[in-house]
Amino acid sequence: MAAVAAVKPYAFPPADSLDKFHGNQLVYIGWDQHLMFCAPFCFPLPPGMPFGAFVEQVLPTCFGYHPEFKQIDWSRAQWLKSGQPFVPDFTKSLADNGIGHKDALRLRTPGLNGIKGSAT
Repeated sequence: MAAVAAVKPYAFPPADSLDKFHGNQLVYIGWDQHLMFCAPFCFPLPPGMPFGAFVEQVLPTCFGYHPEFKQIDWSRAQWLKSGQPFVPDFTKSLADNGIGHKDALRLRTPGLNGIKGSAT
């Protein structure tokens, strides 16, 4: 089957721009090696939310169902922000940690490799 190419620029305003979220920003979060979650979660969060509140109040709502979640040693957790190593300050806000609209965070938890080691 032949491919069809656009003959005009395909330009339009994004439907998920920052102004559409009433002061919140979209933040994606995925937990590496935990295949119970097939894709990152996305939350509309206030930029002023402390990173520690994000970990303590938001992450349990999505990852708390996993049997390894309560075993996470947060002092050993490794973070990636948009694919780059990132060391968050739990006392500072998302914005002060450089987390902006539609940023993607990934959590790695050394020693926890999915249910019964399913990701090893």
